[in-house]
Amino acid sequence: MNTRQLQFKTNAFPRTRVSQYWLCAVFGAGMLFSALIVADEVKVAVVKPAAGLTASKQSLAVVKSKVAEFLTMQTIGYPGEVSVQVGAIDPNLRLAACDDLQLFLPNGSRAWGKTSVGVQCQAPSKWSIYVQSTVKVVGNYLVAAAPLAQGQVLSDYDVMVVKGDLTHLPAGVFTEQTQAIGRSVQISMTAGTVLRQEMLKVTPVVLQGQTVKLFTSGSGFSISAEGQALAKANEGQVIQVKVASGKVISGIARQGGQVEVAF
Repeated sequence: MNTRQLQFKTNAFPRTRVSQYWLCAVFGAGMLFSALIVADEVKVAVVKPAAGLTASKQSLAVVKSKVAEFLTMQTIGYPGEVSVQVGAIDPNLRLAACDDLQLFLPNGSRAWGKTSVGVQCQAPSKWSIYVQSTVKVVGNYLVAAAPLAQGQVLSDYDVMVVKGDLTHLPAGVFTEQTQAIGRSVQISMTAGTVLRQEMLKVTPVVLQGQTVKLFTSGSGFSISAEGQALAKANEGQVIQVKVASGKVISGIARQGGQVEVAF
């Protein structure tokens, strides 16, 4: 390119102050417009996913409510006053919303004391968690009212009813006096000892061959007779008794060598 050509191209854009200002303004407007477009695109790319995640998140409050309902149903029939406390769930969990939550107790667990409840979802997303919970059962249980000797047969005066959280006690406690009265003590124990099934032995109230008293009663009448027990029986068990006529009668074994007959 010669000097004349170079001069011509240069002169196509005269270097006046006005033209320089005009070029700067155009260039600046173009840059601003491009920045706005990019910013708007970035803004849209960030907001849309966040809105989608919020709409599909499972409410942890609903999960806790379902766990409480589940445990309450599991404790129907428990002796005493039942209360359920559901533990905290990690608030950072992002579980997909589920229309059909399924709850279960893991193998070996039960709704008693400190326990764990499984919560799972099959659709639209598959997930499962375990929620720690506590079930308290406040009710009556029996303790020794005085020192008890081995072989001693319990009476009403030997036991005392106290109240407390049954879930804190070992298994096999007695919750009613009728469950323990008439049993014999297996091992000596001090006053205040919590009575359990393995500590007391069921003592037969009727022995085989024993002469027993049969009785029955109704509206305005009572009948009694004697007979011979054909087997031994514990309190409340069915036993057969042979009377003087040779007839065999069935009845319910009671304390004191008595047999209750219902007609």
